[in-house]
Amino acid sequence: MRITLLILGSLFSTCTFAGIYKCTDINGKTDYQSKPCDSAHKAIEINVKTGGLTDLQQKEKEKQALEQKQQEEKLEQEQISKKQIQLKQDAMSESAKNQFLIKNNPEKFSAFSIPPYAPDQLPVLVQSFQSRLPDIERLRGKAAEKALASGQCTRVESSELHNQSTKKTLVFSVSCSSGKNFQFTEPELIK
Repeated sequence: MRITLLILGSLFSTCTFAGIYKCTDINGKTDYQSKPCDSAHKAIEINVKTGGLTDLQQKEKEKQALEQKQQEEKLEQEQISKKQIQLKQDAMSESAKNQFLIKNNPEKFSAFSIPPYAPDQLPVLVQSFQSRLPDIERLRGKAAEKALASGQCTRVESSELHNQSTKKTLVFSVSCSSGKNFQFTEPELIK
């Protein structure tokens, strides 16, 4: 024990600012040195000033785990970003179909009957269903066409998401120039 204390004392006196490393091999033999242990040894760094111990292998594992977690979070953020971009593109595509329908049938649709929802400036009601924006745009067009097909609507003035919509079932409201109003649920429009 005295020899160990002498060795530690001499190491402390010569290396007051350097770290001390406790290196233990697989047989349990322990050496103290001023340079880091090689990979075949279990390494513990001794802080000369505080006397604290740091398991360097555990510290390296924690560092690698943190780096892996950060990489996974980065990949997840990239996937979320890609999904949002795809969602916007799909919504714009469905909206373009509605605008094409309106442009080619001005006698059946007023110019502003199905205004496109801008993904970055959604009405409050639509924000609640933002993840379904492409479906909303597609079903607004279908609701307008279904109202026209009823024979009770000669021209569509507006086709909007209705406030009775839920996460499970969207509801759409269609107003016609004849004064007739329609409400269609998502299942009615999908069949």
